[in-house]
Amino acid sequence: MGEVNIIGLDLAKSVFQAHGVDGSGAVLFKRRLRRDQVLAFFAQWPACVVAMEACAGAHHWGRAIGALGHEVRLIPPAYVKPFVKRQKTDAADAEAICEAAQRPSMRFVAVKSETQQAAATVFRARDLLVRQRTQIINALRGHLAEYGLVAPRGPAHVARLKVFLEEGRVPAEALGPLELLMTCLETLGVKIADLDRQLAARAKADEQTRRLMTLPGVGPVTATALLALAPPREGFRKGRDFAAWAGLTPRQHSSGDRITMGRTSKMGDRTLRRLLIIGAQAVVRWQARGVPADPWLARMLARKPRQLVAVALAGRMARIAWAMMRDGTDYRASAPA
Repeated sequence: MGEVNIIGLDLAKSVFQAHGVDGSGAVLFKRRLRRDQVLAFFAQWPACVVAMEACAGAHHWGRAIGALGHEVRLIPPAYVKPFVKRQKTDAADAEAICEAAQRPSMRFVAVKSETQQAAATVFRARDLLVRQRTQIINALRGHLAEYGLVAPRGPAHVARLKVFLEEGRVPAEALGPLELLMTCLETLGVKIADLDRQLAARAKADEQTRRLMTLPGVGPVTATALLALAPPREGFRKGRDFAAWAGLTPRQHSSGDRITMGRTSKMGDRTLRRLLIIGAQAVVRWQARGVPADPWLARMLARKPRQLVAVALAGRMARIAWAMMRDGTDYRASAPA
């Protein structure tokens, strides 16, 4: 039996599956582990490569197993699935993880520290609260429309919904539940504002975040998200690779000499991509009003739809932000030719 080279670990809540191979790929063991046995199991092996899917709990186990001297590699689940043979079992998944980790062209996810994960939790919580606020606003608009009370979409028109309830134009049987929804909506607004203040204070205290905020369309929330959610900039060769990771580059479906470019791939982190697109939409609105003048953006708006230009600008912002983080410089606007 050879020396163990790679151990594939299929993560779960209670029961884990380990699959070990040597340098030639020959199977050395297949082991079923309970949660409290995992660290003791890896402590008995010499330093080797431990591969796992980048799923819930993967960064915690990556830190714990890495502290034992092993080299931890996290693989996106989409890159592991092609190596699963026939049936879907924990043992087959662990074997597939082992196979994927041996590929020389495989892409891995960097193990995050607890501080990085804590910073990302703020955005996850804010994202959830914003979605809940949108759901309640849509529910209130739908219920009030049944009584002929119509208000425009968006948080900016919540005051009009509240006026409808205060005017007594809603039946008494429906007034109580609708007022309850309005109370929940106001509470969510307060909580979201608190999180925004925390992010703004964090942005002011960090030099790199202040530097990113010099880029048009990037505010405190987006600047902090770029540092908290994006992988290390050293993992990308150029800015376009970073924009491709964020899902802001076209999806290709090409064959032979025919190159077909489709819609954006929407890969990577959804929260960061959405923030970049929202910031780009604001810049497009400013450009439509004439300030500030950007020659590239003006040419794009002259021949393309505004939403398409906003997505293209978001990809451009991602590339510029990566270069600013790499070089440690402020944003420099391009001069017209």
